[in-house]
Amino acid sequence: MQVLQVQLEVGADPAEVGRARRWARSRLIGSGVEDDEPLAETLILLISELVTNAVVHTGCPAVLRMLFGSTGSSETVRVEVADTSCRPPQPRHARGEDTGGRGLELVDGLADRWGWQPEGAGKRIWCEVDRGGPVMVPAAQEQPGDRARL
Repeated sequence: MQVLQVQLEVGADPAEVGRARRWARSRLIGSGVEDDEPLAETLILLISELVTNAVVHTGCPAVLRMLFGSTGSSETVRVEVADTSCRPPQPRHARGEDTGGRGLELVDGLADRWGWQPEGAGKRIWCEVDRGGPVMVPAAQEQPGDRARL
């Protein structure tokens, strides 16, 4: 398996989310993911949500990593955000007009797999999107065990 890894340190400032998106977009293009591919937009949205969660909900700096891997027949892009907060991610269920609380729901809906694990004094939240497969899988077509759940 061949893997390319790139990473960015993100400060504990919500303005860093925009910088992380711009950085990620340039790295996606550099790895062969075209800017107008649906995959690129999906990954940018996932990155935005995970970095926002890390910065806004923990108040800690974070490290954004993107890993581009190939197993011969398929390619996977893995996004990881590590922070120094030991507090686990808290999925929320937003209601109608709520302006927040949808981040992990979006990650669950857009990623092929996602989860989190403790890392040192903090944690790492990750998600994976398979390149070449459907960007979104309708809930009715999901098979048990297709997604890693919290």
